[in-house]
Amino acid sequence: MGNSIIPFTATAIAAGVKHGDFTAEEVAKSTIQRIEAIEPTIDAFLHLLPERAISAARTLDAARARGETLGAMAGVPVGLKDNMCLAGAPCSCASKILDGYLAPYDATVVERLAGAGSIFPGKANLDEFAMGSSTENSGYKTTKNPWDPTCVPGGSSGGSAAAVASRMVPVSLGSDTGGSIRQPAALCGVYGLKPTYGRVSRYGLVAFASSLDQIGPFATTIDDLALIYNTIAGHDPRDSTSHAEAPGAFDPAAGVKGKVIAFPESVLDRPGLSKEVAAATRASAAEFEKLGARIEPIDFPDLDAGIAAYYLVCTAEASSNLARYDGVRYGPRVPSKDLSHLYAATREAGFGPEVKRRIMLGTFALSSGYYDAFYGRAMRARQSLKRRFAGVFAKADLILIPTSPTPAFRFGEKTEDPLEMYLADIFTVFSNLIGGPALSIPGGFTASGLPIGLQLVADDWREDLLFQAARAHEGATEHHRRLPGLSAEVAR
Repeated sequence: MGNSIIPFTATAIAAGVKHGDFTAEEVAKSTIQRIEAIEPTIDAFLHLLPERAISAARTLDAARARGETLGAMAGVPVGLKDNMCLAGAPCSCASKILDGYLAPYDATVVERLAGAGSIFPGKANLDEFAMGSSTENSGYKTTKNPWDPTCVPGGSSGGSAAAVASRMVPVSLGSDTGGSIRQPAALCGVYGLKPTYGRVSRYGLVAFASSLDQIGPFATTIDDLALIYNTIAGHDPRDSTSHAEAPGAFDPAAGVKGKVIAFPESVLDRPGLSKEVAAATRASAAEFEKLGARIEPIDFPDLDAGIAAYYLVCTAEASSNLARYDGVRYGPRVPSKDLSHLYAATREAGFGPEVKRRIMLGTFALSSGYYDAFYGRAMRARQSLKRRFAGVFAKADLILIPTSPTPAFRFGEKTEDPLEMYLADIFTVFSNLIGGPALSIPGGFTASGLPIGLQLVADDWREDLLFQAARAHEGATEHHRRLPGLSAEVAR
């Protein structure tokens, strides 16, 4: 194995550990060496946990030596977005208001991954409280895009996406409230899945917008994505929104022959959409047609109405969820003369500008006299959007659409105009509003070498269709095989 396991996928790591080709400890140490080599350039992690990873790996090796059967994720290193609880480890949400906070318990996804043999070498950077599309809003550091360190990795799960794209870890977890898995997956050239709302337990995920948040995985192959998804998906009685039905397995050989893929080509003429993204989307539609799918043109539901409704719903729920961070129960507090000053001073010092902006917007939307005009109207629009997409899925199996309007943009390019930054989510927020699953897949590269992501969308609970289509596309293209320059150097 040498100093690197970059040629190994999560699937191959688990098989190798179970068969005794190498030990989990070797995998852990190799992963840590690779992180030490790449992390100073990428800044994907907020907290590194090397001793914890090696200790867990040794425990796994001891279990194998005793003849015990190892789990599906045996020895696989998994990066965790730092808004998921890992007992005894920091859980900062990239916010100064949670500085020094240690999680007292494991999130359900952590329990399931650990039970299947995963190890956790670190907690990944994010936009503060998962609010952002570039990971520029972190209270601690700025993660770079592995394909071009002058560009953003996307957000809010930018650290999780960059860690996989740079091959520091084979798989990672992020959370997706309005595109926070799919958009960084697109900008970093990896696969990123937002499961159906309720498919993966949110127990132990720090809440941003409770009716929109969903945990999902990043990976460099569909087999790896399916492996980690099947490990974390399933009912959890500790999450009242968790779905009772077990996820169905997908047939990797099923392909897309005979499937109907709705293709709203008119959206490719939207102002602000990169011509290279539009061309890549059209090329993938043609590729799916070659693979046997039937491409059907459709009129896409109003994207502008969707993003307007989304930013009212998410800010209103954020305002409610973040009221608990007041300097009394969590993190540091500002010395104050009275309780009212304590709350105000602590929140002023602890929250960054974007979080404050969203709290204020949400508080206004929920305030007396404005509730029905803003939040109530947004919720009615949400239901209307869900009905319109139900009509699309009555005629089609999947939808093909861009993930992001542009490839990765440069640092500072959108920070002065919050509305322009919010429009980076124009093609992703509708899946969170309607609750269905969506998957960003590698769709090629720009002339300057930046990744382009494409999005497949399915009806509720049909992650299997997403995997089938993506696996067929993966087999017909080479987009996912290219490595960022830094990762290729470490691989050699």
